Amino acid sequence: MLSINETQDLIIEEFEQFNDWLDRYSLLIDYGNALPEFAEAERNSQNLIEGCQSSVWFTARMLDGKVHFEGDSDALLVKGMVALLLKVLSDHTPEEILEADLYMI
Repeated sequence: MLSINETQDLIIEEFEQFNDWLDRYSLLIDYGNALPEFAEAERNSQNLIEGCQSSVWFTARMLDGKVHFEGDSDALLVKGMVALLLKVLSDHTPEEILEADLYMI
């Protein structure tokens, strides 16, 4: 498994391939569309991120000492950003996540 920084670097490289913002938006939307189905039962107030203009839900579960995140949004670009965060942070230890410097956004 790649480190958080290695994953961020790969994402940055992928987005840097495109000079046009519309192409970058398209890639971001593709990331969001590739998210696994988010359970309808998880779309509740406990998992809703407060303060977002669009609806964003996150869940976190510990699996074998690592945090596994799932998430979704009702907005295409935000859903893509959720997908990027999940790709970078999911399945790492709590310590790795807390020490992470999220510079990709």
